Amino acid sequence: MYLNKAMIYGNLTRDPEMKALPSGMQVCSFSLATNRIYNDRDGKRQESVDYHNVAVFGKQAENCAKYLTKGSPTYVEGRMQTRSWEKDGVKQYRTEIIADRVQFGPKGGSTTVVPQPGGDGGKSSSGNDNRESALPDYPEEEINPEDIPF
Repeated sequence: MYLNKAMIYGNLTRDPEMKALPSGMQVCSFSLATNRIYNDRDGKRQESVDYHNVAVFGKQAENCAKYLTKGSPTYVEGRMQTRSWEKDGVKQYRTEIIADRVQFGPKGGSTTVVPQPGGDGGKSSSGNDNRESALPDYPEEEINPEDIPF
């Protein structure tokens, strides 16, 4: 049995690009950045960034082009694929994730107001009170991966 599965969560590095294939099917391409924080041999905290090319087809492609923008947090699930072509006599390669599922993350800095029953009609002075109350409280301290039991 073989397995080709990719799951990533990151932020878009550029606005999505929408194109149509000769068959008429829509394809949307974008790039996601994922960060990894770790301690090196000297115990110093390091951060590395990886960039992933993503292609989405069909109705999902239209939704991605419509709702995603640079910086949007996004979860992508799909399969890895490497394609090649020749340009100016030089063979070019591109590895990308062909998305089966794209889930949009929370809007950063959004002032969307969620109506509260019996409240003031969903209006809030700051616009962030309702959004903050919906988020769980996370600990301020950093989690050490060695403390996780699995």
